Amino acid sequence: MLAMLLSILLQAAESNNGVGLAVMGAGIGAGLAAIGAGLGIGRIGGSAMEGIARQPEAAGRIQTAMLIIAALIEAVALFAAVICLLISFNL
Repeated sequence: MLAMLLSILLQAAESNNGVGLAVMGAGIGAGLAAIGAGLGIGRIGGSAMEGIARQPEAAGRIQTAMLIIAALIEAVALFAAVICLLISFNL
């Protein structure tokens, strides 16, 4: 299985002067950005729920901070995906 995967990677690297490898790297980068954003937002949500459970009187402030941080994480993930698309289209 691993040998087959390595042979596919080597074929991609040899074709079109390494353009296939760059496109594959851009796709992997976009996937990692999406996974990182999902993990980050999941952690924020869990921590916010735990904080609200411990201090219900601070729920409004916790929710506001959670939404701002989630928006920033989404912006970084979108930026990473756009950069990966630019890399793959400019080759």
